[in-house]
Amino acid sequence: MSERVMPGRTDGLITLGAADALWVDLTADSAVPTASGAFTCFPARARVGYVLLGGHAVATVRASNGQLSVPEVEVRRAAAELNAVGMDRQDLVRIGPFRGAPRQECNEETPLRWRRRITGELQELGRPERAARREVGRPYHLAGIDWRQILVEQTRDGTQRTWWLPRAVVRLLDAAEHAETQWVQAARTRQASAAVTAPPSHPRQAEDADGRQKTSPEGPTASLRPYNKELEGQLYSVLSRKPGTSRRVAGWACAVCRTAPATVLDHCHEHGYVRAPVCQSCNTQERPDHLYSNDIRVANRYTRLFHTDTDDWLRHWHRCPGCRARTTLPLPHLAAWTAHTACRSLRPTHRAPRGRKPCGVLRVSWTGSQNAPRSCLLTVAVDFCPSGEHRVLARVPYREAAERFRTWLAETAPAVAAAAGPDRLDGLPAQFRPVIADTSGEGLALF
Repeated sequence: MSERVMPGRTDGLITLGAADALWVDLTADSAVPTASGAFTCFPARARVGYVLLGGHAVATVRASNGQLSVPEVEVRRAAAELNAVGMDRQDLVRIGPFRGAPRQECNEETPLRWRRRITGELQELGRPERAARREVGRPYHLAGIDWRQILVEQTRDGTQRTWWLPRAVVRLLDAAEHAETQWVQAARTRQASAAVTAPPSHPRQAEDADGRQKTSPEGPTASLRPYNKELEGQLYSVLSRKPGTSRRVAGWACAVCRTAPATVLDHCHEHGYVRAPVCQSCNTQERPDHLYSNDIRVANRYTRLFHTDTDDWLRHWHRCPGCRARTTLPLPHLAAWTAHTACRSLRPTHRAPRGRKPCGVLRVSWTGSQNAPRSCLLTVAVDFCPSGEHRVLARVPYREAAERFRTWLAETAPAVAAAAGPDRLDGLPAQFRPVIADTSGEGLALF
């Protein structure tokens, strides 16, 4: 895209109005829809000292004429990174409402709180007293993203509404919240340092020769530290009770995607071990899609788990010493793999405009438990198949499924398979925990 001469530009700075126009122009072809009021419309925080664009906090400065401006290069950098984001509109993450889930903490360091904003506004839109003032305080965007264009509303049982956003957008907004937190913390650190070192007669922030406020380059670019097995071998039941664990988790990058900030400790529900800190998006992606406690719908996201990003996910699951020692997966994940991968060739197809299309909805259920492998049986079926609903494709004993997985693992991820095996049994608990299934699919506490 050719360079444009922006009105109000002085020494690399452009006015907020010009930045709005530049942001829309640069992101016109982005897969993620953007808003025209990223710098000037609520909830932009230009007067506070920064503006969120995608996953970045762009500093605002006050020029000699008193007008707020932003560095053009930062706007262009944020736009370039947003344009590089690929978005699958079918890969959705539920953002609310969640029955029984704890309310999001009112953290003053993250005014964005995008989940709370979206859920609160959508819940209030139907109220009569809200109708007259629907436009008042309306967040036109979140971090420069026009979320209304991509929000998906679904209704269950004809009454319960749920709201969903593409996974790529969820990751962007999570990154924006983290960038905002880092910015606020850095600003407070600078203020505290200035209060200690500056003489009492000059409490205000120092200004350069042109009258602009100095901004630390460390604010919006503070990086997350990578996870390096610091929690390996620790039990979730013990670690989750330690004070300060949540704050410690927030300092890591997600151990799976390695781009978004971690929000939760993922752990194995069969053996009780912590796997790694992960972001909410990856945590949701990994969660088995339970219909009942022993019944899983095989969702489209399993393509990423067992094909597109196979090595990353297998390595993550085998961070549990119990799963690694037995060269297997927790029962719900093993059942999903069996249906999605081992029994793929058994699924019937039907004619479609472009070739053939797999029919129905793939589902896998089981009887028994992984603690009694001889009695555990996996049943793979297709629901809503035009040629016969609830069509059973295969019945696979647990031990056979586990053996198939070991063979597939050695072929697909040799490095992961090489680190696993029966010689890694030292230190494992004698009694294993049973599978704990999230039967409602709404609570986030277990995962």
